[in-house]
Order: sequence, then structure tokens, then C-alpha cells
Amino acid sequence: MKRFDVKGVELQVDMKRAFAYIADPTNLPQWTSAFASVTKSGAVLRTPNGEVEIGLSVPSSEEQGTIDWIMTFPDGSVASAFSRLVPIDSKSCVFTFVLTLPPVPLEQLEGALEAQAQTLTEELNKLKELLEHEA
Repeated sequence: MKRFDVKGVELQVDMKRAFAYIADPTNLPQWTSAFASVTKSGAVLRTPNGEVEIGLSVPSSEEQGTIDWIMTFPDGSVASAFSRLVPIDSKSCVFTFVLTLPPVPLEQLEGALEAQAQTLTEELNKLKELLEHEA
């Protein structure tokens, strides 16, 4: 069983601008399907079983180009998402995102990574459109 996938998108905006937008968790509902809302204290996630409040921290480093999302669920389980921005030149960059299996029971994992990968591809395309059309 595959346990990870990596997706990426080239963004025709400078890395500083891309980083500022992506690292700001309040922008997540604009380009992701999972986040219904984000506040300073956490977020509301859309799940197959309805919306759930989670803890959310976003450690990031503009210098290193890293943006991570650490999500703590009501049952105490933690899911992490890891990403990186890499400059191509002064006007463009690449945003890569590492998908890992969600923290759910083994019997629920069948097809989960493939479904996440499809959703992520759609989200990255939306992010690209948002950033490039704001330029």
C-alpha cells in the first residue's frame, strides 16, 4: 500500500507573495475544500461525517520555504501536512505538498490517498488561479 504522494504546481508569482498567502491559515477556506473556517484558536474542518472543530498550528519559515499544518482532532489524534515553496526565478516558484495517509483505522484507508491526491490536485489548481489572477 502506498503511504505517501507528492503533488506540486508552478506559480507565476514571486515566492514572497506566494509564501505570504499560503502561510496565512485564514486563506485556507479560499483554496481548500476541507477547511470551512479558520480562527486564531483553530479551524473547522469539513469531513464525511460533518464539520469538526480542530486545533491548528502552522509552523513556517519564509527563509526555508516551508509551510506545515499540524491539526489536532477532538480525540487527540494529530494529522500533519507538509509543503515547500521553491523559487524558480524572481517572478515564479514551485509549491510542493506531501500527502500522507490520514490518522484513521486501517480499514478506512483503502483509496484514501488516491482520493486525497485528486482533491489536492484540484486545490493546487485553484490556488494557482487565485494567486496568478490577483497579480
